[in-house]
Amino acid sequence: MTTEAMPTIDAQLQASVQQFYATHMQLLDDGRIEEWASRFTPEGTFTVGGVPATARGREEIVAGATRTVEQLTAQGITRRHWLGMSAIRPQADEVRVRSYALVFQVTAGGAALRSSTTCEDVLVPDGASWMIKERVVRQDIPA
Repeated sequence: MTTEAMPTIDAQLQASVQQFYATHMQLLDDGRIEEWASRFTPEGTFTVGGVPATARGREEIVAGATRTVEQLTAQGITRRHWLGMSAIRPQADEVRVRSYALVFQVTAGGAALRSSTTCEDVLVPDGASWMIKERVVRQDIPA
């Protein structure tokens, strides 16, 4: 069996990416869509498996996320996103990150796992933090 050599990741890079995701996902879960979307580059893209079209640019990303949050709120549903097991791959002028993403759905009756996905991001530096140039989310579907 052959294995790919694991890249050595600078601890500061790893910590900054993890902090970015913690803040980013909590903004979404708190319904702060404009702030959440502001972490995408102006021309950023967001593709979700099962959704017919890629959202291109912040305006489309905000519109799609707002619709989803409004629908869930009307149904009495809160969502929580957990990203982990992030594989961070630095490139020349960007960082590629592939994470496992679990989405929990919370109602008055309790919490349940809604979906298991992978989240693949291309991050670009933005001063002391990161911006998402491209995000692709794929549902884990057995073959």
